[in-house]
Amino acid sequence: MARIQISHLTFAYEGSPDLIFDDVSFQIDTDWKLGFVGRNGRGKTTLLRILTGELPDHGAVSTPVQFDYFPFPISDPGQTPLELAESMDEEGQVWRFLKEISCLDVADEILTQPLSTLSGGEQAKVLLACLFAREHHFLLIDEPTNHLDMAGRETISRYLNSKKGFILVSHDRAFLDGCVDHILSINRANIEVQKGNFSSWEENKRRQDQFEMDENARLKKEISSLQSAARQARTWADQVEATKIGIKPGGREKSLDARAFIGEKSRRMQQRRKNLESRMEKNIEEKQGLMKNIDRAEDLKLFPLSHPARRIIECRDVSIAYGDRIILKDLSFSLESGEILALTGKNGCGKSSIFRMITGDIAPACGQLRLASNLILSIVPQQANLTGSLRNFIQESGIDETLFKTILRKLDFSREQFEKPMESFSAGQKKKALIARSLCQQAHLYLWDEPLNFIDVLSRMQVERLIAQFRPTMILVEHDKAFIEHLATKTIMLSSK
Repeated sequence: MARIQISHLTFAYEGSPDLIFDDVSFQIDTDWKLGFVGRNGRGKTTLLRILTGELPDHGAVSTPVQFDYFPFPISDPGQTPLELAESMDEEGQVWRFLKEISCLDVADEILTQPLSTLSGGEQAKVLLACLFAREHHFLLIDEPTNHLDMAGRETISRYLNSKKGFILVSHDRAFLDGCVDHILSINRANIEVQKGNFSSWEENKRRQDQFEMDENARLKKEISSLQSAARQARTWADQVEATKIGIKPGGREKSLDARAFIGEKSRRMQQRRKNLESRMEKNIEEKQGLMKNIDRAEDLKLFPLSHPARRIIECRDVSIAYGDRIILKDLSFSLESGEILALTGKNGCGKSSIFRMITGDIAPACGQLRLASNLILSIVPQQANLTGSLRNFIQESGIDETLFKTILRKLDFSREQFEKPMESFSAGQKKKALIARSLCQQAHLYLWDEPLNFIDVLSRMQVERLIAQFRPTMILVEHDKAFIEHLATKTIMLSSK
């Protein structure tokens, strides 16, 4: 069994004093299916780029295989998937690509259409098929689900489960559980490899974290007791030492025997003090070795407003159209206070159009939409062009700066990040800024359109706990199956027209 060995890897971006990796070593087998997890900004994509040789490393990467990276740039968007496959086929066996693409639930006609005309999900499937058609290559797959709806994610998860030899960066728990047999995790203090899927890794991490927190509390309590005992022993030893030479009651000097007895007693008291201090130092050392890898995903807070009306939205036989093109037809649903409605369906079926209708950006082509009066909305858009400083963003949003930054800190934003222009933020950091803004807003109804795109799994779980605790009235568009299953009180499956 061949192995990829990473030894003493150290890396920092040029001009930055912060190390991304510091003397990191681990090894993986080339037939493993690895899920790669960790907080945004911990270095997942950086490690993949180091493996491909795109970034220099100060260490050693020993590998018996060639790495391929997903997604790779398409030099000619006008070429068809078949032409792309032919250009990448070193052995003239395009049938391998056709075999792979047949497992990915795509229509035959897309094979002869320009890549630029395909959806993001279709392009992702084509790129994966091209890469897996190449033999003896190890794939580095970086967040393939960003442009995929729930059905597409399930298809690719099944497909990847039939393969071996890849590292998969993903923040979708259900997606990972369906296709990996090992987890590679970037923690706060190290990188570790563990056998199993995400759920087993999460449970093992929960148990380890709990053990370390319990052990930390026990040692902290014992250290406090030892400190108190050492102080008392020191006091007693000093008192005994002070009586070694002195006058007995009645004015006579102490005998030699008495002084010897007192000296032995003093020696024993001093030894007891040293033993207590030695135990205390050992416990302090053990305590310092704990909790370094615990990601404190602190709970967030939400301040939803209570609306006097029980029914927030009433939608009856609504159709949505853009010109002559009908997006949705005969849509009916109601939303009551405290309900969480999930809109699901394939990309392009009109989920975001429903949001635009509720916010008043578009009007129904027919049917009836009733909103509760004086409804205050808070929105996380699917996309936003975030530029400028965080301070300007805060002022334009009319939110509390301290609360906003506190939420971002809980979502693992560094303080240094606050001073950077928002256009330099990663996609995940931009999404966190949008979520933090919404959390600062008091609203009757929260409209969140694919809020978890690019968000790391621990932050997803923080947001999930938040919604579960405060139960705001909410409409969600989200393709993370676990997130929807845990939160939605009702679901509407939309079909494409």
